Amino acid sequence: MSTTVSGKSGTWRNWAGNVTAHPVREVVPASVEELSAAVCKAAEDGLRVKAVGTGHSFTAAAATDGVLIRPQLLTGIRRIDREAGTVTVEAGTPLKRLNVALAREGLSLTNMGDIMEQTVSGATSTGTHGTGRDSASIAAQIRGLELVTADGSVLTCSEKENADVFAAARVGLGALGIITAITFAVEPLFLLTAREEPMPLDRVLAEFDELWTENEHFEFYWFPHTGSTNTKRNNRSAGPPKPVGQLSGWFEDEFLSNGVFQVANWVGRAVPAAVPAIAGVSSRALSARTYTDIAYRVFTSPRRVRFVEMEYAVPREALAETLRELKAMVDRSTLRVSFPVEVRTAPADDITLSTASGRDSAYIAVHMFRGTSYQAYFTAAEQIFTAHGGRPHWGKVHTRDADYLAEAYPRFGEFTALRDRLDPDRRFGNDYLRRTLGA
Repeated sequence: MSTTVSGKSGTWRNWAGNVTAHPVREVVPASVEELSAAVCKAAEDGLRVKAVGTGHSFTAAAATDGVLIRPQLLTGIRRIDREAGTVTVEAGTPLKRLNVALAREGLSLTNMGDIMEQTVSGATSTGTHGTGRDSASIAAQIRGLELVTADGSVLTCSEKENADVFAAARVGLGALGIITAITFAVEPLFLLTAREEPMPLDRVLAEFDELWTENEHFEFYWFPHTGSTNTKRNNRSAGPPKPVGQLSGWFEDEFLSNGVFQVANWVGRAVPAAVPAIAGVSSRALSARTYTDIAYRVFTSPRRVRFVEMEYAVPREALAETLRELKAMVDRSTLRVSFPVEVRTAPADDITLSTASGRDSAYIAVHMFRGTSYQAYFTAAEQIFTAHGGRPHWGKVHTRDADYLAEAYPRFGEFTALRDRLDPDRRFGNDYLRRTLGA
């Protein structure tokens, strides 16, 4: 899955197709020096600059009417430091390629999101996360980064060097500069055992604290218009590996979760009244299963059905109440929601604008099939999320502005002050950043 570029019109579209942009020109730098020169040339021409990876953000965070930087040549591992337990990787490297390369070296990231199509810089800059009791987002695994700033200079950042920039740029929204390399903490390759099983929603919410405490990684999917969920628990294993069989994996992960699900959504879009019945069937389609494999294969799964998504982080202790309110809203409305609601968690971290900054968080993600009207559902859900102090995922649909976000993030002022220093002319600005960060 990749972005779409039309050479004739110069139109860029994100993966979901809900965001378009018309850059004046595109640049595909083959080195940090070329990228720096492209930023300086944009400044000479009075143009804004944004870098874009695979376009998996549902917001216009990477959209620009100026110069669009494609980092696809800035890929691969720069160096591995086994003594320090770190790997430095070029910013345009897709997570999929990184995971495969690390596995060949007997290494692994500690935690992952549920897809790996994004570039490392795009994923971290918007706060991409998985689920974890003790292990946090991908950005929280960063130990250093390299950043081209608005004047074309290159900053190296870590806890010891340019520490204020490091604290913010790990989830930097592309507002502070263009990341060219990231140093991740890694560990020896490990196995996870996944246990997936259906469970009533009432039971999941009643036992949530216990399920969260007992498992390193716990998540679940609730099917709107039903009282059913599908749960997933991932825990480290001594082995031996017992991966999903090729045939059963194709049947459940491709045929059911993608092929049949795609058709079900086509039907639901054409005949909304059929959605509750389809949801009931979908909630019973996947059976319980247990398997053991290397970590990234357990954390991630193929997502081929395209959709639009909103996700909010609420305080973890507010999860059950928030989700019950969301269910009550759907039940009493005329909405027809064909996509399950995804629930994950993350521990507090120290990143300035991370959605888990300073507090243990639970994430609630709502989706709608691409091409289906989503505004009414997302608006009603957002009202519930914000009533609980929710923080929107930076790369997913939301309507919050700088006034709201300044209240939601205690360190918001630190970030905007740093932005004023590093990019006073808003070389890396766009309409999305103007709304979320202020002028």
